[in-house]
Amino acid sequence: MSELQKSFAKSRLAKLPLQPPTGPSMHPLDEEVSHDDDSSSASSAGTIVPSPSRHLFARPGRGSLQPTTLPWTDFFTQELYLTQIDTSSNIKTTHHVYLTPPVDSTSPLFVMHHGAGSSGLSFAACADEIRKIIPKAGILSVDARDHGSTAVTTASGEDRHVELDLSLDTLNRDLVFVVRETQTRMGWESLPDLILVGHSLGGAVITDVARKGELGNKVLAYAVLDVVEGSAMDALQSMETYLLTRPSRFPSITSGIEWHTRSRTIRNKTSARVSVPSLLYEDPNPPDPTKPWIWRTNLSETKPFWENWFVGLSRKFLEARGGKLLLLAGTDRLDKELMIGQMQGKYQLQVLPEAGHFIQEDQPAKTAQILVDFYRRNDRSALVLPPKVADMQASAAMKNGTGVAGTGLGAPFKRV
Repeated sequence: MSELQKSFAKSRLAKLPLQPPTGPSMHPLDEEVSHDDDSSSASSAGTIVPSPSRHLFARPGRGSLQPTTLPWTDFFTQELYLTQIDTSSNIKTTHHVYLTPPVDSTSPLFVMHHGAGSSGLSFAACADEIRKIIPKAGILSVDARDHGSTAVTTASGEDRHVELDLSLDTLNRDLVFVVRETQTRMGWESLPDLILVGHSLGGAVITDVARKGELGNKVLAYAVLDVVEGSAMDALQSMETYLLTRPSRFPSITSGIEWHTRSRTIRNKTSARVSVPSLLYEDPNPPDPTKPWIWRTNLSETKPFWENWFVGLSRKFLEARGGKLLLLAGTDRLDKELMIGQMQGKYQLQVLPEAGHFIQEDQPAKTAQILVDFYRRNDRSALVLPPKVADMQASAAMKNGTGVAGTGLGAPFKRV
């Protein structure tokens, strides 16, 4: 570079501000996460394993903004606590759900079930987008037992350890109870038309519910998000390794949000701001006072149930009655049974390659549009059947004056 060029560059740099301007457009939760690293979509039973070199807990630079949490009330109109008591085991489960009721009896209710380690707020951003498209639709998003704010205790209130039970049968009964109890609590004469939506583990639960038919013909259709039996079973082999790589504690809620977005576990920062706080709680007696926030759900303790969740999922998905949607983050997740079923037209397949494992959080608007289109395709109330041939003939005969009213016959009856 010549002396003249150096002098010109220095004069231009001297005029620049010392600190880059910050504002809403620079907010770390309003811009998309960079895609220039070597990450790829997570597996159906796992998520991104962050590299130690990414400095996920690096102190934000001068002028950057800390991520702020968003309240659930921005996305749902109410929450319910539904008590279920098992007298045979003396166990009380207080189910917690987020609800925006359907406006009238003709509007659908989307029932959402999250994946392992997540919560009902995993569907918050997607629920908001669904309501933008169908303002009258209802959304019911559950916290599974031992997740979110759903608590399992002894019915008598005695202080003793309650054995963890996250078997598929138990989660099936929980979901059916929650839907029926919500109907009772809200005073609905009958259930609205239901669209069951499940992510990962939740996909296994809603598929099991649809196949067993315990909610009757009110289930119009069901959608499974980013879980396939074959790839899920393969991913379980590396699940323990992943759990060892993620942090066990956080200094604050905001640092938990930052870890999820910087590791690209959740790629949409708005969704992370509402969903991540429900995944953590503050330990009153932390071993490290600088990191008091810990996971609500200990995923390592759920290991005995992992295989139970996914074995036979593909077969059940294809056999259950109702419309079927499989929404994936990559076609590499399809196993042989689903490939054959897809070629035979047994279900609808959609792929969002720009999303990670948490499809409904990474791409809430696109996911919502796909779910709404799926509902409309299966909406029985919008189905107009062609008139019967006999009715058409009778109508024509009556217009011509040759038919017999009330007989449905196209011509007068004659004795032979």
